[in-house]
Amino acid sequence: MKFEVKGKKRVILLILFIGFVIWFSIKPSNDREWNVDQKILSYAEFEGDFVHVYNIRNFSYSSVDDYVVSYYNRSFDLRELDSVDYIVEPFGEWEGAAHTFFSFGFSDGNYVAISIEIRKEVGESFSTWKGLLKQYEIMYVIGDENDLVKLRSNYRKDSVYVYPANTTKDSMRLLFVDMLEKTNNLKSEPEFYNTLTNTCTTGLAQHVNVISPKRVPFSLKVLAPGYSDELAYDLGLIEKRGSFEETREYYKINEKAFGEGDFSEMIRA
Repeated sequence: MKFEVKGKKRVILLILFIGFVIWFSIKPSNDREWNVDQKILSYAEFEGDFVHVYNIRNFSYSSVDDYVVSYYNRSFDLRELDSVDYIVEPFGEWEGAAHTFFSFGFSDGNYVAISIEIRKEVGESFSTWKGLLKQYEIMYVIGDENDLVKLRSNYRKDSVYVYPANTTKDSMRLLFVDMLEKTNNLKSEPEFYNTLTNTCTTGLAQHVNVISPKRVPFSLKVLAPGYSDELAYDLGLIEKRGSFEETREYYKINEKAFGEGDFSEMIRA
C-alpha cells in the first residue's frame, strides 16, 4: 500500500516536472501565419525632436470583415504633440469587458493611435482562458483614427468613449516615446499576452507609471477595463464634465462618428 502511494506521488511529480519543462520551453515568436490586419508590425526611428513612424495602419472598411488594406509612414515633430486621449470601447455582455488605447494629437491636426492587442493567427479568436496559457503574442498596433477608432464606433457598433487626458506636454512626449520604444522592442523581442499581467490596460498603466511612478495603483478596475475610465476619473487622469456618468456621456462619440468631414475633428466637435 505504501509502495503504491509513493509510486503515485512519483508519477504526479514527474507529470508536473514535464509540464514545467514544456511551459518554459514555449517561446513567443513573430514568425507565424498572422491575420491580415495584424500581419505587419509598426516601428519607429528617432531623430532629435522628430520621430519617423512606419506602417501606420489605415484600413478602409465596408464592414468589420471587409476592408481594403492600407498603411502609410509619417514623421512627427514631438514639439508639436499637444494632446493625448484615453479611449475605452466596452464590448460583450459583462460591463467589465472593454478594449482601451491611447490616441496622440498634434497641433497640425494629425492624430495617431496606439492600441495594445493580441496578435491573432489565421483562424484564431480571443479566449480569456487561453490568454493565461501562452496562446497569444502581444503587439502594438499603430494606426490612423479612421481605422482604429472608426472601426469600433461605425462598424463594430460598440460604444466608444474618447477622454482627453489631464497631463502636461512633457508627459505626453515621454508617454508617446515610451510606447514607440516598446513597439520597437516587440519587433525584435516578442512577448506573450497574459490575461492578468500583460493586457491592453495593464500595458497602458505601466507606460503611465514609467513617466509618473505609482500614478495608477493596482486595481481590479485595471484588470476589468470596462471600469478603467471610472478609475481614471477618480484619479484625475481625464478631464471631468460633472459626475462620472455625465463625463462618460459627454465623451461618447458614436453619434458624431457618422457625420461628414474629418473624422478626428468631427468626433471631438
